[in-house]
Amino acid sequence: MTQINPETLTAALVRCASVTPDEGGALILLQDLLEDAGFICTRVDRGGVSNLFARWGDKGHPRTFGFNGHTDVVPLGDPADWTMPPFGAKVKDGFLYGRGATDMKSGVAAFAAAAVDFVRQTPPDGSIILTITGDEEGDAVDGTVALLDWMDKADEAMSVCLVGEPTCPDHMGQMMKIGRRGSLNAHVTVKGVQGHSAYPHRAINPLHALVRLMDRLASHELDTGTDHFDASTLAVVTIDTGNPATNVIPAEARATLNIRFNDAHSGASLSEWLREEAAKADAEFGTTTDLTIKISGESFLTPPGPLSDLVARAVEAETGTVPEASTTGGTSDARFVKNHCPVVEFGLVGRTMHQVDERVEVAQIHQLKRIYTRMLQDYFA
Repeated sequence: MTQINPETLTAALVRCASVTPDEGGALILLQDLLEDAGFICTRVDRGGVSNLFARWGDKGHPRTFGFNGHTDVVPLGDPADWTMPPFGAKVKDGFLYGRGATDMKSGVAAFAAAAVDFVRQTPPDGSIILTITGDEEGDAVDGTVALLDWMDKADEAMSVCLVGEPTCPDHMGQMMKIGRRGSLNAHVTVKGVQGHSAYPHRAINPLHALVRLMDRLASHELDTGTDHFDASTLAVVTIDTGNPATNVIPAEARATLNIRFNDAHSGASLSEWLREEAAKADAEFGTTTDLTIKISGESFLTPPGPLSDLVARAVEAETGTVPEASTTGGTSDARFVKNHCPVVEFGLVGRTMHQVDERVEVAQIHQLKRIYTRMLQDYFA
């Protein structure tokens, strides 16, 4: 029986111009492939976002291995900056070029190819589920969240899940993710009283309060790290007034900050701390501060155990490297999957993701398929 070539499948997916939230034909392509192999597929579209659920085997089987990934990609930037066609999937010097080649159409192709060949050649005593979204690079409201909501209502469940995001900084096998830091964005608006800069006593300068507040927040040590996480970080990313005049004290000033936090905190505890510090600044300067806080995800950890051991064994067997169990980096859809079942992330080297001339080493695509295949073999052994 002819095996699925993950390089060919990656190229076909890259040629689908699936910039969030456009589906671009990628999920249609995957659905045709999976249904031909006996997977039961359901489109779970919500809020203008396209998602695909696919299951091989009996519904509700106690041994159900899940894969999660996304086919949507970030915008190109200036197409003129690309030296290779952004959706051309051209191969040069052992690399396949195109938007999404690394993040993460190669990962989706690798696990889809592994799953199809596995069920065709060695049908397991159990089930395999693939959840593939078109909204990971966007707001992530109607993507994997929609799939998990639908699964809950349909009594569909994964026992464990592997998210195929790029996880290796420099070489294959280097790192897997057993958790992620939480992320919180705070938009701060400080209101004062406008006035002439020559008569500051007749005004209330919101900038003075805002700058003092941002300094206090940025200078504060949130923690020194925990057993599995680095120290939490806070970054002020913008301060704005929109004031073109040098002789006017503005009535309002704004700032935005981002906190990446470990399991020593929660989104709620950090939100309360921010409000307390804002209240102190208002009391000191006579201003009024409004906070709009969005928690993109809480920190989470899949404790080292059977799933991380399974992933590590497969990676070491195919690469000769024992992957580091890490919680570094940004957020991923694993932050949603962790509410459903134990989840670990492992994928390619991600050095060119979101860059101009994004590319993936062709040999790594084939290697990743072998790693995912070994995971399935070991899980169902």
